[in-house]
Amino acid sequence: MSVKSLSLQADEAWRQTHFGRLLGHALRKFDARVRSLMAQDDETPLALSNLAVRDKVGAAHIHITRHLSLQGDRITDLAERAGMSKQAMLDVVDQCEAWGLVLREADPHDRRAKRVRYTDAGREWHAAFQRAVQQAEAEFVEAVGQDVATVVRIGLEAYGSDVGGVA
Repeated sequence: MSVKSLSLQADEAWRQTHFGRLLGHALRKFDARVRSLMAQDDETPLALSNLAVRDKVGAAHIHITRHLSLQGDRITDLAERAGMSKQAMLDVVDQCEAWGLVLREADPHDRRAKRVRYTDAGREWHAAFQRAVQQAEAEFVEAVGQDVATVVRIGLEAYGSDVGGVA
């Protein structure tokens, strides 16, 4: 191999190991594990469990579960918290509504706006999500150790907040 090609490989190595890529891989792995655990959860409604088993539940559906409050939220607020466009969130809400996870209703404070809230099955789904996240976090701690997990959590919390001007 020539010196030039070795130099090019070294110049490109950063692409495989920068924080953004590592965080992305970790998030995809974590979310996949959460979906897998939800599919195996005996308390998850069967129809929803079957969707997870057939890999129909994706990152966008996890976003709605991660961000929808138990009291319900306006679609614009939900989209903002999830970091999605309103149109993309509407598509996810449509699908979740068809699955029986959520329903839309008039916002009591603004009749022009719609609120999204969990159905009873959606609340069961949310509870299964919580159990799956707790299990996936426990598996992470087991894999890397409590000390590393604590440092990772502190680092991610600091990086993800506005503390120190990093946003």
